[in-house]
Amino acid sequence: MTHLLHIDASIRSGEESVTRQLTAEFVTQWRQNHRDAGYTYRDIGAEPLPHITHQVREWLYDPTGDLHGVTPEEQELTNTVIAEVREATTIVLGMPMYNYTIPSSTKAWIDRLVIPSHMLLPGAESGTLSGTNVIVVTARGGSYAPGTPREGWDYQEPYLKAVFSAIGLADNLKMVHAELTFAAIVPAMAALKPIGEKSLADARETLRKLAV
Repeated sequence: MTHLLHIDASIRSGEESVTRQLTAEFVTQWRQNHRDAGYTYRDIGAEPLPHITHQVREWLYDPTGDLHGVTPEEQELTNTVIAEVREATTIVLGMPMYNYTIPSSTKAWIDRLVIPSHMLLPGAESGTLSGTNVIVVTARGGSYAPGTPREGWDYQEPYLKAVFSAIGLADNLKMVHAELTFAAIVPAMAALKPIGEKSLADARETLRKLAV
């Protein structure tokens, strides 16, 4: 069954968050185009997952071994997160850039997905999660395009491409960036506001086309 998993990671709420606005617009259009599809929402910005402990990591790597203090609640949470991803045919992830990389809440989510049963074996073309459509919607206060002062400072997209590739979620991965969002609120960046507005408009148009 076609199923959409919608995840927001912004610590901002409502209209204050560009990524929340963009993922909400995508979801509205996608659900109009897939009226019989399933839908799951997880807000790891407002309700972050706990970071894994050594005990949880050991259990993730060997679920049949001794639980070593892993609580039933931790097991249930992890199993639910994994089930949500496995059920999804499309994942849209709202991802603001914080200090040049992903929010720590997203890392906590990813850490529960990087497990042996998801890892692609050497030479393998597909795995458990392969074939899932993944759309990452980012908002960045500045720009990291070639030729900009912050070129090479983007530790968000390269990391996500690498880790999603490792677990088979990069087959149909799309990165949609809204850059220079600070130009609308930082006086020193006012001259860049038209470029930021175009980047946001382009992101909206790209997401509209992806919501098929």
